[in-house]
Amino acid sequence: MGGWTTGDIPELRGRRAIVTGANSGIGYHTALQLARHGASVVLACRSAERGGAALDRMRTAAPDADIVLGSLDLADLSSVRTFAAEHGDGPLDILVNNAGVMAIPRRATADGFEMQFGTNHLGHFALTGLLLPALRAASAARVVTVTSGFAWAGRLRFDDLQGEHRYRKWSAYGQAKLANLIFAKELDRRVPELTSVAAHPGYAATNLQRTGPRMQGNTFMEKATDLGNTVMAQSAAAGALPSLYAATAPDVQGGASYGPRLLQYRGAPVKVVTPPQADRPNLGERLWKVSETLTGVTYAEAHA
Repeated sequence: MGGWTTGDIPELRGRRAIVTGANSGIGYHTALQLARHGASVVLACRSAERGGAALDRMRTAAPDADIVLGSLDLADLSSVRTFAAEHGDGPLDILVNNAGVMAIPRRATADGFEMQFGTNHLGHFALTGLLLPALRAASAARVVTVTSGFAWAGRLRFDDLQGEHRYRKWSAYGQAKLANLIFAKELDRRVPELTSVAAHPGYAATNLQRTGPRMQGNTFMEKATDLGNTVMAQSAAAGALPSLYAATAPDVQGGASYGPRLLQYRGAPVKVVTPPQADRPNLGERLWKVSETLTGVTYAEAHA
């Protein structure tokens, strides 16, 4: 179908990037392409074993690339703080908030948050805030937060953000992905020194879809997911293109969202329409205040 490809990524030598969840799927291909085009890349991964295996694969694929592994568990704010302290020195040009969990049975993070909201949104909110001095030190920093088409079905339930009274795994996922989108837009509004955008992969074949069924022991759904990934989904490498476009393309607009061209389902990355609720200033302001309170991370000098 044509359109923007990895061949259009500009030279990134001298720039530093962090990609969360870089050990597999979209995060892996995002980190690999940034490194192939000259960026110094930190793979922010929860599992040292899987992260190390990904690092080995990347070094084989790109022998001259500057890639290091960092330990980050977004479901544990102490881990987020430790990672930021270890990797927050000097300018940070690109932060890709990619990691996440999808439609899992209700679990709690180390800090007691519902796992999907805590990992997908609160962990990245805290990480970005703690890395803000490094982002501000770069001349034209970008923050890319990965959302999902499920954001269209999302609703922020401020009276039950943690799903303590009523939990439905897909509703919780939609809420977390809507929060990612609102955060990306609100960050761009509050911190004009950087460019904050959202991206989503459409339907891409990754391990993300299999986690929920596997945790529930639902082998039928696992097999159905595998079939869907084989027959209908685009590859994880193709799913990474919107994130890469958002992170590197010269015409990216702050506060916008980028996804696949064909019905936001598959294809080359373009600017895409977002749910109307994502642009409501009162929602952005309220989510921001709640996120600061829950994480204990405030964005110093961010313009409200």
